Amino acid sequence: MKLANTFIVGCCILLFSNGVGLVAATSDEWEKTVRAAEQEGQVTVYKLGTDAEFHGFQKRYPKIKLNLIAGSGSQILQRIMAERRAGKYLADVVRTGGGTAMTMLNAKAFDPIPPALIMPEVKDTSKWFDGKHHYNDGENRYIFVYAAFPLRMIAYNTKMVDPKGLTSFLDLLDPKWKGKISAKDPNDPGGASPLLFIYYNPALGPEYLKKLITVGGLILVRDERQQTDWIASGKAPIAITAKANEVDEAKKQGLPVDVMDPHAIAKEGVAMEAGGTMIALLNKAPHPNAAKVMLNWFLSREGQIAVQKGELNDPGPNSLREDIPKDDFPPWALRQKNVRYQRLWGPEVWDRDVVKKLVNEIK
Repeated sequence: MKLANTFIVGCCILLFSNGVGLVAATSDEWEKTVRAAEQEGQVTVYKLGTDAEFHGFQKRYPKIKLNLIAGSGSQILQRIMAERRAGKYLADVVRTGGGTAMTMLNAKAFDPIPPALIMPEVKDTSKWFDGKHHYNDGENRYIFVYAAFPLRMIAYNTKMVDPKGLTSFLDLLDPKWKGKISAKDPNDPGGASPLLFIYYNPALGPEYLKKLITVGGLILVRDERQQTDWIASGKAPIAITAKANEVDEAKKQGLPVDVMDPHAIAKEGVAMEAGGTMIALLNKAPHPNAAKVMLNWFLSREGQIAVQKGELNDPGPNSLREDIPKDDFPPWALRQKNVRYQRLWGPEVWDRDVVKKLVNEIK
C-alpha cells in the first residue's frame, strides 16, 4: 500500500493514506469502548414496543447484560423523571415517541448523540434516507429518528367507493362525499397525525382543512372502532384514519373495507410517521460506554435489520437505513423515488395542538 504521509512521533509511527489512519483510529476507539462497556457489565434501556431487536444485541455482546424496562410513553416519562428527582440515574438509553422524548429533552435529560457515534457504517449518512441522519429536536443532536413509514390515511367502503377516483385530497371535497367522510376528533388523545399532515401540507393547509370541515361536512369521531364500523356500514364510507391496522382486521373478517396505498393519493405528497421510533442517550448514565455500544449496534446494519424483522406476526417498522433489505414489506410501506414525503416529526410539526384549536374555533 502506498503511504501518503508518514510521521514519527516519539516511538509511534502514524500512517495516513486515504483515510487509513482515521479508520484505524476509529477501530481502536471502538475496541476500547467495547472493553470499557464489558467492564461496566450491563446497559439499561427504557423502551416502548417489542424486545425483539434488543435480543440481537445480547447475542452480539454477551458480556454486557441487557436490562429492558418496558412501558408506555407516559409510564417511561414518569419513571425516569421520578428517579431523577430522587437523585437516581438508572437508565442509559431510552426508546420512545416524540412527545415523551421532547419532554425529557426540555428537562435537560439527554446527552448529544453525534459524539457517541463511532462505527463508520453508522456515521456514514449516505446509508440513510435522504442522505442524512434524522432527528426530532431542532438542534439535530439529541433524539434520533431511526424508522418511519408512509401513513395510510384513506380507508373506504369497497362497495361504495372507487379508489381510482381518489388521486388528490381535493377529491374529498366532491359534493357527492359531503357528510360521508369521518376523521378522528383531535380533542381526543391520539390519532392527530392525518389531520396534522393536512394542516402543515403547503399544498393544503388550514384553509383546506376548514373547507373540509365546513363545506365537506367532515364528521369527527372519538372512537376509531366506530369509524371502522361506519366505513363498513356505509354511514361514512370514507375515513381519514389513524388506525389503518384496525381496518385491515375488519377486512380479514370479511367486511367491505380497505385502505388505500398512500402513494395512490400522492399529488400533495405522502405523510411519513415515526411513531415510537426514536432513541436517545440519557445523561449521567450509569453505564456510559455500554450505552454507546448499544446505540451504535442499534443503528448499525445488523441492528436495523433486527428492528425491521420485529417479532413473529409482528413485523417492525421500515428503518430509515436504505442499505438493508426491504423485501418483507408490503408495497405501501416502501419509500418510493420521486415522491415528496412530508415528515411528521421535527420542529416543523412540534405544535400538535394547532388542529385542535382550528376545530374548536369552527365549532
